[in-house]
Amino acid sequence: MKIKSLKLVYFSPTGTTKKIVEEIARGIHQNSVEQVDFTKPEDRKRQFEAAEDDLLIVGVPVYFGRVQTDAIEWLNTIKGHNTPAVGVVVYGNREYDDALLELKETLVKNGCKPVACGACIGEHSFSSSETPIAAGRPDTADLLRARFFGEEIGKKVRSIPSFDRIGDISVPGRYPYIDMGDIRRNLSGVDLVSVDGNCVQCGECAHLCPVGAINSENSASVDQSKCILCHACIKHCPTSARRIKNAMVKNVAIRLSGALQGRKEPVLFL
Repeated sequence: MKIKSLKLVYFSPTGTTKKIVEEIARGIHQNSVEQVDFTKPEDRKRQFEAAEDDLLIVGVPVYFGRVQTDAIEWLNTIKGHNTPAVGVVVYGNREYDDALLELKETLVKNGCKPVACGACIGEHSFSSSETPIAAGRPDTADLLRARFFGEEIGKKVRSIPSFDRIGDISVPGRYPYIDMGDIRRNLSGVDLVSVDGNCVQCGECAHLCPVGAINSENSASVDQSKCILCHACIKHCPTSARRIKNAMVKNVAIRLSGALQGRKEPVLFL
């Protein structure tokens, strides 16, 4: 198959998923590359359509074993036209559960044909200096593996004569998918983030928030019903003014930090 354009489509609040998707793209060696970042609310207002001679790399983080709700809602609006695609989920060294299957089936439903899929490791959103969880990942080895994955994808796509010769990719997961309803209900309205006196009201957290949960005029004001626990506001605060506040979330971070010290490696499906 001849690919005219490579499109990198990703939801990446902390930049981890973006980093992995970009490295896969480097391995594919395609001259024409377009980035479609749908992380912020305003980015998800636009329609996305892909052609038969595009190749999509679609990357999303795993949230409680699923594709994050806002991300999957937007992905369900895209329009592919027999478009070859690579589905990539990024998880924090626990499990990716049903997320990769959910992403793959969403791509198929919306006119794409997966040619490869992968589950990669990134630093967990609950990770901190006190509770490190896959800290520093993706590291150099992860990025080299991602680039090699891209090289293999490029070889495969260029060797396939036509769209109808693309075989099915089998990935782990189960249907119906894990129900995240109880988790949402337990966290709904809960005060999750504390802001201390180091805050200078620079507005960076509000700018980065993928769901518009932070008041741009008062960064200590957070709409808890919108917060998705990505902790982009904590990780990227230039004055380190933000912390995990909720005891339940802190306890989860402590447990995960203790249990997830063993290194997991990317799992790739070609």
